[in-house]
Amino acid sequence: MQREPREVMEYDVVIVGAGPSGLSAAIRLKQLAAEAGEDLSVCVIEKGSEVGAHLLSGAVFEPRALNELIPDWKEKGAPLTTPAREDRFLFLTASAARKLPTPPQMHNHGNYIISLGNLGKWLGEQAEALGVEIYAGFAGAEVLYDDVGAVKGVATGDMGIGRDGQPTGNYTPGVELHARQTIFAEGCRGSLSKELMQKYHLRDGVDPQTYGIGIKELWEIDPAKSQPGLVVHTIGWPMDTKTYGGSFLYHLDGNLVSVGFVIGLDYANPNLSPFEEFQRYKTHPAIRPTFEGGRRIAYGARALSEGGFQSIPRLTFPGGVLVGDAAGFLNVPKIKGNHTAMKSGMLAAEAVFEHLRADGDGREATAYPERLQQSWVWSELHAVRNIRPGFQKGLWAGLANAAYETATKGRSPWTLRHKHADHATLMKASEAPKIDYPKPDGTVSFDRLSSVYLSNTNHEEDQPSHLRLKDAETPIRVNLALYDAPETRYCPAGVYEIVRNEDGTNPRLQINAQNCVHCKTCDIKDPTQNIQWVVPEGGGGPNYPGM
Repeated sequence: MQREPREVMEYDVVIVGAGPSGLSAAIRLKQLAAEAGEDLSVCVIEKGSEVGAHLLSGAVFEPRALNELIPDWKEKGAPLTTPAREDRFLFLTASAARKLPTPPQMHNHGNYIISLGNLGKWLGEQAEALGVEIYAGFAGAEVLYDDVGAVKGVATGDMGIGRDGQPTGNYTPGVELHARQTIFAEGCRGSLSKELMQKYHLRDGVDPQTYGIGIKELWEIDPAKSQPGLVVHTIGWPMDTKTYGGSFLYHLDGNLVSVGFVIGLDYANPNLSPFEEFQRYKTHPAIRPTFEGGRRIAYGARALSEGGFQSIPRLTFPGGVLVGDAAGFLNVPKIKGNHTAMKSGMLAAEAVFEHLRADGDGREATAYPERLQQSWVWSELHAVRNIRPGFQKGLWAGLANAAYETATKGRSPWTLRHKHADHATLMKASEAPKIDYPKPDGTVSFDRLSSVYLSNTNHEEDQPSHLRLKDAETPIRVNLALYDAPETRYCPAGVYEIVRNEDGTNPRLQINAQNCVHCKTCDIKDPTQNIQWVVPEGGGGPNYPGM
């Protein structure tokens, strides 16, 4: 296809992604410029249809970074309205629930139960009030490099490209956004961040990143059952003791409950379906009553980076930096990463601002990792570095190790390693136990397609698929033959199907890309790394109201 010339826009800083880290970076840059009496042009692009559309988190929010960034957030109307009032930590068996002492990291006094999407919208408003330009519905589709190999910005995707790869009548070329420094805040497993890690070898010398998939629903429940401020976490059933996973159930104001399940993507059994495990969890006798008489109003899923301290890549490269979950700052034992993501964005902004004042075009803002290592983010993640990898030997060993690490405040003289990438952990289907999932009851458990409907996901039908196969034969020759097509189970949106002729012959993989909720699980868990997730046309994907 002959590409039309693209418009070029010049900025001091371009930020890819309007999540907590990207918006915090934008706000901090403008604060620093105002304090110095200087003009600094800052642009944020966001692939979602609006700021907050693609944000999904539990979320119990620790306001530490927000207190530092915008101390008067209460007066400015930040949507933190439900203080966490009670913590419960339960161990589930198939028929019972036993209350356990809440681990210290999961004490939530002083925290808030929030909608991350709503917080993102509010942060976007604060950024725009400071003069940040935010363009929602524009996906960062290409990293731009200068003639010496440094990042010089990004290009947004072309709009109006048909399924055949040719321009339609609605064709509009993408825009090149050039910057002295580019901050990549794409979130977990961002496609541009993945490219940068490979090009600049940012993962050399660190452990493989390991991931989880979080699946979430928002419910409106019977007012008589509403307990605003109640925070419930569970471990145990329906997971077996070899598989890392657990649930969250948070009561918000307005008779709303946020409920979800997180499963480590290092699981071994290819027959496991994270979606089905979540639906089964809600049928537990200790959980089901919360939802009976209520109605499900939203659904979504996303991957999260669980590797922690030992999986953090090199964060800088010529012309740019990585922040937030693109780098992996989640504190797994706390089940929180928004505060650390925000702080990483703030620290990156300080280093980038300092770098630009020194006229550091094209070179690395090396003060960023130095500032990070001197911050509370580094000490917080270092103290819990051994807890997630401790579960590689199973639930009981993991709990024992977590108790020890908590008692010693992470002062162990060793660091446990993440030994395998998640895509390398599957057993062959012939060696794995089958899992018999119950049919959804339509009351508290549901099927995938009705769930995807509640995610409000939408993609233009006539566009190239953003889910690409390196080799078209691998899904049948390898995935189906060895693992019984695990993509049909690990995807929480029904994107992947094995279809056959009427006589059961000629199996082939059908990709329903329009269902995709952008969780990135396929890009992570595909056993041959044959599936590549790239950004679709800007504005496509889910739209999470109140999530």
